[in-house]
Amino acid sequence: MAIKAEYIWIDGTEPTARLRSKTKVLADDASTAVADLPIWGFDGSSTNQAPGDNSDCVLKPVAVFADPIRGGDDVLVMCEVLLIDMTPHPTNHRAACAAVAEKFASMEPLFGIEQEYTFFQDGRPLGFPVGGFPAPQGFYYCGVGADEVFGREVVEAHMEACLEAGIGISGINAEVMPGQWEFQVGPLGPLEVSDQLWVSRWLLYRIAEEFGISATVEPKPVKGDWNGAGAHTNFSTKAMREGYDPIIAACEALGTKADEHVANYGHGIEDRLTGSHETAPWTEYSYGVSNRGASVRIPWQVAQDKKGYIEDRRPNANMDPYTVTRLIVDTVCSAAL
Repeated sequence: MAIKAEYIWIDGTEPTARLRSKTKVLADDASTAVADLPIWGFDGSSTNQAPGDNSDCVLKPVAVFADPIRGGDDVLVMCEVLLIDMTPHPTNHRAACAAVAEKFASMEPLFGIEQEYTFFQDGRPLGFPVGGFPAPQGFYYCGVGADEVFGREVVEAHMEACLEAGIGISGINAEVMPGQWEFQVGPLGPLEVSDQLWVSRWLLYRIAEEFGISATVEPKPVKGDWNGAGAHTNFSTKAMREGYDPIIAACEALGTKADEHVANYGHGIEDRLTGSHETAPWTEYSYGVSNRGASVRIPWQVAQDKKGYIEDRRPNANMDPYTVTRLIVDTVCSAAL
């Protein structure tokens, strides 16, 4: 049978980019190795990436995964967007990430990203009653039972799909607000974790379709006394995994470029990083051991072992992982030279 390849890319929607995809049918004996997959094109005027009178953009495959939805030999193809002269499109943030990842490859940077998201149905968060609010948050986090957990069937299907696709998903849990969940990807290098996070987001949206539910990475989906949605980013280098001084140095380095990082950690960050709901104010930078009210947390086990990783708690759920991983690697590894 013919092979179906779902080409996935990131569009130019502002202030937060969206995922797009379309299907290419390949011969039944076609190779699906990333180097063998053909480039393809699309109408950039329909994705906020080109004007109508010069609308062609190019899709270049960069990572391939088994397609857990269609099955068989079908594949999901993560692509980066190029201009027709084969240079990176201005909306292509992967190219800059790749350059930084290559520059500091000897320091062996690794990431684990905690992607939070919220299910919506009929215009309200899943689990919210019509015209009102549920019981205050408190029992929903890692909860169990029909009065505390909403959307588990979608979450389980998404986790299975990620595993079948070969994505490095390392866990799931219910979050603090009804209908809010999290999955984790990693530990992986900056390019790998970013590619896989984008594809796992695509799978989340696609699988939720089957249940008549939408998933959003909006950082503050419900105003008021409800937790926002983040993408806590865990990071280490080889030196950090072997000693404590490089961990402190990394925390200090991130503080020197706090404004630049926050400005690129996802639109609407000031609505989420308020100093409440386990966040530090977006206007201040801090770090501390076991402190979820700090910008950067050093896990207590890391402080005890005197080696390990740090957690940057500032990135929004809607952040671009190519941008976030690039900034962290560049800031921390440059300071370590």
